[in-house]
Amino acid sequence: MEDLFTSASGDDTIPAVIWLATIAGFAGLFIFDFVTHVRKAHEPSFREAAFWSIFYIVLACLFGGGVFWFWDHVHGIEFFAGFITEKSLSVDNLFVFVIIMKSFQVPREDQQKALLIGIVLALIMRGIFIAIGAAAIERFAWVFYIFGLFLLWTAWKLAVESLSGHKQTDGEYEPNVFVKWFQTHLPVTSEFEGNALTVKRDGKRFYTPMVIVIIALGMTDILFALDSIPAIYGLTDAPYIVFTANAFALLGLLQLYFLLGGLLDRLVYLGFGLALVLGFIGVKLIFHALEENSLPFINGGQPIESMPHISTPLSLGVIIGILVITTIASLLKSRSMGSSSGDH
Repeated sequence: MEDLFTSASGDDTIPAVIWLATIAGFAGLFIFDFVTHVRKAHEPSFREAAFWSIFYIVLACLFGGGVFWFWDHVHGIEFFAGFITEKSLSVDNLFVFVIIMKSFQVPREDQQKALLIGIVLALIMRGIFIAIGAAAIERFAWVFYIFGLFLLWTAWKLAVESLSGHKQTDGEYEPNVFVKWFQTHLPVTSEFEGNALTVKRDGKRFYTPMVIVIIALGMTDILFALDSIPAIYGLTDAPYIVFTANAFALLGLLQLYFLLGGLLDRLVYLGFGLALVLGFIGVKLIFHALEENSLPFINGGQPIESMPHISTPLSLGVIIGILVITTIASLLKSRSMGSSSGDH
């Protein structure tokens, strides 16, 4: 049987029909999410949020199995490594989502619509970033230096913040310049109108605060993409894997938001664990850049072939190990803190 993931010319380019089918499939899943969860405003129960969170994770695993079977085991492992990394980074997004919801005082039953639309906008923008990143990598091998150094800087910043001892959900949301522009230039009502985006008053159309919340969520996730896109390009150079891993990581993020809820503050070492993951991938990117070096001021413009090679299976093992250890340590720390407070 002809490899579904190989173009007719035999190279590693994904055929257009596969891309179109994949995009249509994700569009269908997001529409399904809207019809089944968002159309009727409500706060999901723990059981509902848990079921759908597991459903989307299982769906991602089945897709990864399909990549493993119909493409090859290398790309299959790359997908799982990318998905786990992106899913973990998306959990970090939830801390900011909680802060945004608190700052705008969005009613719990109306939060699903804002989250889903913000996630869809984020996926569209990430698709653009992925295409730009793929084009840059194809033309300029030194881009890996920039990605690697940026991830190392991000890892350092995240580690310092996570070790500061402050709860991430206790921070305050500071709107960026884009959100501020929309706040000042759009006619916005002072109160929410359920989960409606617009309302008509005295013959004039007004936007509700829900629109500003959606813009804030979307812009926030775009900023997170500046970390996550270089991170996954450190695990694979296949744009198809990068896109699908990101899409599956964002799918189910809506339900994960309600599932974790108050548990987010118990993941006290998650930020530090993510810092280690980003730092590890940053180092891997630097090694890869040195292996393909063409910059004249480094080794006379020649590649450094003696650099250690970090395989994707090893990367997957390191990422899983870091996340498992930091999650267990977080829960043990939270339990000990709870016991100490209970004694008093």
